[in-house]
Amino acid sequence: MAVQYSQWRAMLAITKASLRAILRSPSTVAFTIGFPLAFILVFGFIGNTAVTVKVGVAPGTDKSSYIYQGLAAAKSVKLINEPVGEMEEDMIKGRITAIVNITQKPGQGAAPEYDVQVRSSTAGADKIQVFQSILKDVVARIDDRYYQRPSVAAVNTTVVPGRVYKTIDFILPGMLGFSLLSAAVFGTAFLFFSLRQTLVLKRFFATPVKRSSIIIGETLSRLLFQLIGAVVIIGLGHFAFGFTLVHGAVTFIEMLILSLFGLVVFMGFGFLVSSVAKNESTIPPIANVISMPQFLLAGTFFSVDAMPSWLQPVCRAMPLTYLNDAFRKVAFEGQHLWNVGKELGVLTLWGLLIYAITVRVFKWE
Repeated sequence: MAVQYSQWRAMLAITKASLRAILRSPSTVAFTIGFPLAFILVFGFIGNTAVTVKVGVAPGTDKSSYIYQGLAAAKSVKLINEPVGEMEEDMIKGRITAIVNITQKPGQGAAPEYDVQVRSSTAGADKIQVFQSILKDVVARIDDRYYQRPSVAAVNTTVVPGRVYKTIDFILPGMLGFSLLSAAVFGTAFLFFSLRQTLVLKRFFATPVKRSSIIIGETLSRLLFQLIGAVVIIGLGHFAFGFTLVHGAVTFIEMLILSLFGLVVFMGFGFLVSSVAKNESTIPPIANVISMPQFLLAGTFFSVDAMPSWLQPVCRAMPLTYLNDAFRKVAFEGQHLWNVGKELGVLTLWGLLIYAITVRVFKWE
């Protein structure tokens, strides 16, 4: 009695072999996991540091004055003592925000009086307002100490505990989304083009393995690999930089489900690229046409709302925009998968469209 050929075992064998090949490819591992991790490390460390304003101290400044001591105690101010020529050059180049000169006025009474001169350049325009705000706060606290007076109003402030939106909470979902997009497009395109070019697919046809088993096996290997990458990226972001997972393990699982869903959609672009590419050298340009605009415009590094109004409709038409939005809503806002129906719906429409096109142009040989 003949034993029936097992498509299930064939599919698992293809999955295992493909996953092993992916893990043995340094470039694939580096680009899919290493590249996003590098960005997360950089932005994670940047996001954990406060804004610091560098201010030069002019010669002759009264360092015993209350104003100087107040500025020295401010965590956001770094006072620089350098020769006058170097400070002037640094101020013009924007290396320091301003030069401050604090002197006591003669003939002061019970309360000290100071003359504060602040010099700045247009190169430090991005931080001069921060320094002026800190300086006014220092002066106001000294005024309250020596010139106590009644006020026209009593202000009572209540602080309610809330979530702190950190840089990592915005950057990590964007990098995770781009990792999924790039791995799906480039990985799938190069794989199937290579399988056709090396006649591996043709040899498969000489076996009882069905085409669907080949596709599913290769897809599963990429899903498993990207799932590992997502676990590493989310885990590092959460434990090393405090990436917000509102509902803990539940949010983490929902992030993984979104990752798998996005990867399946994006793999359609990879199948399409592998079909339309004439040779291996044309794959990167075609794949970059798909991935780079989304990398730059789909809310990876900054919000779509920061884009010019005429460009925002283009940004909001991109599938990566909706995956990034879904990641952020689930991770930080605490929404669940059933609350991001709009994002999932748009991704589904993109998936149906791209796979419909791919089915018509996909080449097996």
